[in-house]
Amino acid sequence: MSKRQPWRKMLAVPLILCGAFFAQGEAISGDVAGQNVAEMKFGMFPGFPTCSTGSVQNGDPMKSPSIILVKTAKGCSFPWHWHTPNEHLMMVTGVARLEMKDGGKPLMLRTGGYALMPAKHVHQFRCVSSSCAVYLYSDAAPFDIHYVDEQGTEISPDDALKAVKETAAK
Repeated sequence: MSKRQPWRKMLAVPLILCGAFFAQGEAISGDVAGQNVAEMKFGMFPGFPTCSTGSVQNGDPMKSPSIILVKTAKGCSFPWHWHTPNEHLMMVTGVARLEMKDGGKPLMLRTGGYALMPAKHVHQFRCVSSSCAVYLYSDAAPFDIHYVDEQGTEISPDDALKAVKETAAK
């Protein structure tokens, strides 16, 4: 009979992040890079709902693997969509509801939680707490967003976000 080992879960996110960087062949130099949230510059990302802002932490979302810190307001929704690369989410604060189009039980992702959405996997995200912050790691470029309707047909960001009473950033 095996005993639960909760420390394994605590190590999972740092190990995943380290593994992701090594898997991409990124060299780690002697330079240390980092900043606190208060020092970060946040802005809108085209196609994202205007109830969200983001700050690129590493890489270039259009040219290389990247990490973005995304902050959302309560109720902010990214309706059904998919991305070309794999999307790794690491919840910093708040609670978000993730749903996958191919079924399965919705996931309530809480502070410290992690989720992986494989490439081209249709899913949606909604912040259900007072606000949410999530690190989004994209393991390839470009990091894009393709919204779809209930039938899975690609639609414009404006049409997708209008359905959930949001507006697309330009």
